[in-house]
Amino acid sequence: MIDTLNYKTNIEAQVADALLDVGVRIPLKTFHFPFRKKPVQLRVTLKRPCLGTQIRIARLYLEMDVTCDELAAYNKEKQMHFMSEHGAKVSRMIALTICRGLVSGYLFSGIVAWFLRWFVENIYMEAAYERFVSLLGTTSFENIIKSAEMTNPLKPLNLSQKRKGS
Repeated sequence: MIDTLNYKTNIEAQVADALLDVGVRIPLKTFHFPFRKKPVQLRVTLKRPCLGTQIRIARLYLEMDVTCDELAAYNKEKQMHFMSEHGAKVSRMIALTICRGLVSGYLFSGIVAWFLRWFVENIYMEAAYERFVSLLGTTSFENIIKSAEMTNPLKPLNLSQKRKGS
């Protein structure tokens, strides 16, 4: 019989991976033109960053010294304090999910972060931050680490070597 908890967790992980591969579209700015009925909405797609960008995002996240669970439990006053103290880092993290490459991350993430701070509504910034920080993690490294353990040439080959230490 299939273990329902593991099955549900596996499905959730696959959905999260699919969501990160396809991307999440967020609206940036809505423009209203005089002779047009519908407003024009500028959108951008946030996709899964490459490893180097994930390391940059992780570094910024750890500098803030707050977890997603703590952030969700904040009241309005604490949220405002958090945004005043770490708003630039949050916008930089979101900008790094837009500018995912090595060169574009260095060249354009600062400009994109500035644009996000000044022209994107706060609710979209919070949603993007919570979505990507909660979905990024080390699960993709687990297989690599297991593989490295299996192919370690310095690992003793049998039990007698472990006992003797040679």
